[in-house]
Amino acid sequence: MNDLPPPPSPWAGGGGNPPPPPSTPPWPTSGSAAAPSATESALELVARELLAQQRSDRRWRIFFRLAWFGLALAISWGLFAQHGGPTASAAPHTALIEVRGEIAPDTDASAELLVGALKLAFEDPGAQAVVLRINSPGGSPVQAGIVNDEIRRLKAKHGKKVYAVVDEICASGAYYIAVAADEIYVDKASMVGSIGVLIDGFGFSGLMEKIGVERRLLTAGANKGMLDPFSPQDERHRAHAQALIDQVHRQFIDVVRKGRGERLKETPDTFSGLFWNGEEAVRLGLADKLGNVDLVAREVVKAEKIIDYTPHENVAERLAKRFGAAVGQGAVRALRETAPLR
Repeated sequence: MNDLPPPPSPWAGGGGNPPPPPSTPPWPTSGSAAAPSATESALELVARELLAQQRSDRRWRIFFRLAWFGLALAISWGLFAQHGGPTASAAPHTALIEVRGEIAPDTDASAELLVGALKLAFEDPGAQAVVLRINSPGGSPVQAGIVNDEIRRLKAKHGKKVYAVVDEICASGAYYIAVAADEIYVDKASMVGSIGVLIDGFGFSGLMEKIGVERRLLTAGANKGMLDPFSPQDERHRAHAQALIDQVHRQFIDVVRKGRGERLKETPDTFSGLFWNGEEAVRLGLADKLGNVDLVAREVVKAEKIIDYTPHENVAERLAKRFGAAVGQGAVRALRETAPLR
């Protein structure tokens, strides 16, 4: 009765000993979300910042390369286009030169640019005459005088006529240039004249005294501070400046009289600085006839084809300035962005 066999073991394998417990994996499972340590977070942040910096540097390198490449293309194209102006042509035509805006150095109506265009037009064997289309309020008497003298010289050398055609306005220094032409054509509503000279400015000495501001001016030379707007006006300096502009005014008057000759019907107001509309300017002898560029080319010059010799702004220089400004702004922006990481 006691010889019955023992009950079977509940463990697999029948060995009687329980199997070892399963080993725990060395990493957190999906069911255990262990928080990263502070060191790991800092390293991850630094890695992200470095990666972002590398990407930013790469983008700026690409930008600078493209900018310089574009600048090189612009300069090359501008230099090529600069030589693409009017060339000598045997076909009869009327040479046109625009005199627009302020007559001053470093403008489109500077003596340097206008004289260069005049030389090209006069030397072209196909140009039957030169037409100056003027729309200018005037400017520097020096610049206007240079152009006036050059027109007279080229007319005598090449034996070609010059006609001035006024659009909106031909005043002061612009009229100084116009009187070098053989004839002046205007629209009936054009503004013509203003034969005078001025020096303008402001005086702040009274205002400075009221608000308690003291002017401290040091000069080497008793008259070096002449016409200083922050100092009281000195009568001796004022008289000297007045004498200077009176002399320039006389020069202006002589040029007008020489250019207009007997056509000019002088009145007490002719050289007073007043200006008149085109219709009245013709009556006073300041201009000759009513007309526009097409009429002059077709009926006066007898060469209806018009070729523009106007000097235009150098495209390469303009684009270079814009590219230079863009590159400079980009560099400053890049430095500002990267400064905190350096």
